[in-house]
Amino acid sequence: MTSMQSRIHVPAAGTRAASLNREVARFLDNHQDLTLGSAEWYDVERQKHAEVFALKNLPKRKVNPIGTVEFTTVRGPHGDIPIRVLYPENGRDLRTSGDAGALVYCHGGGYCVGSVDEFENGLRLIAEESGCMVFAVEYRLAPELRYPVQLDEYSAVVDWVQGDGGRYRGVHPRRVAGGGDGVGGSMTVALCFRRRTLGLKPLAAQLLLYPALYSPCLDPQEDEGEPGYYTQDKGIYSCNIHYLPLTAGLPRPMEYVYPGEQGSSGLIGQPPAAILTNGFDPLREGGIRFARKMNNIELLAAWKHYGDLAYGWLQMTPWSEAAREATCDAGVELRRLLYKRDIEEKPVR
Repeated sequence: MTSMQSRIHVPAAGTRAASLNREVARFLDNHQDLTLGSAEWYDVERQKHAEVFALKNLPKRKVNPIGTVEFTTVRGPHGDIPIRVLYPENGRDLRTSGDAGALVYCHGGGYCVGSVDEFENGLRLIAEESGCMVFAVEYRLAPELRYPVQLDEYSAVVDWVQGDGGRYRGVHPRRVAGGGDGVGGSMTVALCFRRRTLGLKPLAAQLLLYPALYSPCLDPQEDEGEPGYYTQDKGIYSCNIHYLPLTAGLPRPMEYVYPGEQGSSGLIGQPPAAILTNGFDPLREGGIRFARKMNNIELLAAWKHYGDLAYGWLQMTPWSEAAREATCDAGVELRRLLYKRDIEEKPVR
């Protein structure tokens, strides 16, 4: 992938609508004990998230269709890594010819909460809309295991998809993107830095959904994450504390943990990125700031902003049409990043 040919208008600051999307507000009002980064211990948050978002707990009529799902494992530096492979109906011919695109995806949840099962429903939409296979990584959570375990496992799966694991499934090795929401977006950018430093094969592109890219200590968060909008402001600090290793000071190099702190010049040579941000989100300004940096060096493929949505819309597609549309938009941007004219546009929304 080469740099983009034209720049995109990205404002100096993000905006939010006068009110939260009605369907999202109704969903959050009906699940008031569902928060990320609250005072509860993480095993409690994990259980509550699974009860609401796990694929098996969704109403059948709300489960998004997908061609085939494969459960497998990849050998990693800390043990076997479970992954879930989504094969969309769209793009089947490209898999047959070995030209398919792939997205290696790490979910959000502050490093401490969440599982692939809770994100699969939204990822199915991205797979079908893009015509790309999705390899969702069941990385080990913090605080039980801390940095750099999660980044190690992400990189191991990327190696596997770029190599024999992907080739066997019809993936073209130069069409492997990385992506994630929240901290999954942060790990994607960090992984691009690390792979460049280590001389490993780069990712073809980045799909970043409301990414968490900056240190909360160095970059004060906005107040839209107060109770009632799912992500808790103060919880951003606790998630980072549980992710960082139990050593004095921040790990080095810092861009492996807080990749947004890197200046535009340090981003030169990185894969192009599509970045999606929200109005009601304490991570909003960080995502937009990073989009401007990428835009300055013509590596911003797309920036989309949803002024009436909150953090977590990828998981809210069963309850919100706006969340579903945003998720489909993510699939469209992935298709544009990895394909040119090799796949017909077949919108699933």
